[in-house]
Amino acid sequence: MIELSAILLAAGAGMIGGAMNALAGGGTFATLPALIALGLPANIANATSNVALLPGAATSALAYRDELGPVAGMPVRLLAAVTFVFGLVGSLLLVLTPTETFDIIIPWLLLFAFAVMAFGKRAADWLHRRVTIGRPALLAAQALLGIYGGYFGGGVGLITTAVYGLLANIRPRELFAIRTTMLGVANLAAAFIFIGFAMVWWWACLPMLLGAVAGGWLGALLGKRLSHRAVRIWTLLVTAATTVVFFVRAYG
Repeated sequence: MIELSAILLAAGAGMIGGAMNALAGGGTFATLPALIALGLPANIANATSNVALLPGAATSALAYRDELGPVAGMPVRLLAAVTFVFGLVGSLLLVLTPTETFDIIIPWLLLFAFAVMAFGKRAADWLHRRVTIGRPALLAAQALLGIYGGYFGGGVGLITTAVYGLLANIRPRELFAIRTTMLGVANLAAAFIFIGFAMVWWWACLPMLLGAVAGGWLGALLGKRLSHRAVRIWTLLVTAATTVVFFVRAYG
């Protein structure tokens, strides 16, 4: 029998993860550790987390729909199509990755997400003083984001924020709408694969999903009122703490 405490933990982690995705991304940093603590293998936990966060991402995108627009002249539909196709590719890669291998890879993916978020603005400022990047680079970056989002998803919102800032010189607060939309598209693509390959544990997914919907809506409402600095500091703290935990888990 599934204990009430396990259901509440899954729901609570989903609410926090949904709110984080709405604010700056990184919702997986809340949901993945919770699912692993509940006994799910790492790759199963990642797939379950992905599906659970999907409705929350959709809720956030709906809340931001009035702010949605092209990125550096690129239509949203084109960016979404690229994200969906390559999200399928990334999720298939996860299906083929043994859980033992994924346990070793996770901390490095988290560290990468943290580094991009911490230093992405400096890199963007440095780059824009020297070069102008066109649409092909943005499309190529979107394809890589789709693969990463489908394979892991942890920090993909953070990385999207940094990449768009790097390539299109857009501030994080201005990216809430497009970032949450691309996150939802990547999650949707991966959900088809993960459900098809029976990688979702529904007893944990459903309460987490309900929590993520509530958290996504509340986070989007809160995000319209928060400053850039508050969102950045909160996200960096959560990302850093989760990265340390997973390094200790894998190599400690």
